[in-house]
Amino acid sequence: MAESHGTPKGQNTTAHTEAEGGHGGGFPPFESSTFASQLVSLLIAFVALYLIVSRLALPRVGSVLDARQNAIEGDLAEAQKLKDESDGALKAYESELAAARSRAQAIGNETREKLNAAAEAERKTLEERLAAKLAEAEKTIAATREAAMSNVRGIAADAAGAIVQRLTGVLPDGNAVNSAVDATLKG
Repeated sequence: MAESHGTPKGQNTTAHTEAEGGHGGGFPPFESSTFASQLVSLLIAFVALYLIVSRLALPRVGSVLDARQNAIEGDLAEAQKLKDESDGALKAYESELAAARSRAQAIGNETREKLNAAAEAERKTLEERLAAKLAEAEKTIAATREAAMSNVRGIAADAAGAIVQRLTGVLPDGNAVNSAVDATLKG
């Protein structure tokens, strides 16, 4: 047999789970002799826990839930109020924008009409000045033509006289040359 170290020979070294002077038996909750008292203490603990929870904890939790629900409803109401205000502001903005566009279009039309009227007046003034310059130019052209025609008649008479003299060798009469040139110029 194996010897154990540190224990004198002949001593029993088995372990005990019972304390000295303790009671015998099994696990106390499973003992049938203490079962009724355990049920009573469990009932008392359950009732006490129920009263604590129902009187203290649940009202606090309920008040927190109610406060949270009220806060959520208040936030939703505030959000709806702000949404309605923003919708109203958007409608006001759109109406102001439409009014500004119509005013801008009216101003543009008025300015266009003023510019068209000013351009028309300027065109008429320019046409009148051009008509006056044209009439003056026509008078100058007519005077120049008249002067040129009078010079042409004199040049034509001199040239006709020189041609006749060269061809015939005789100087023609000035009145005869002038009447011949007049007849040729008239047509």
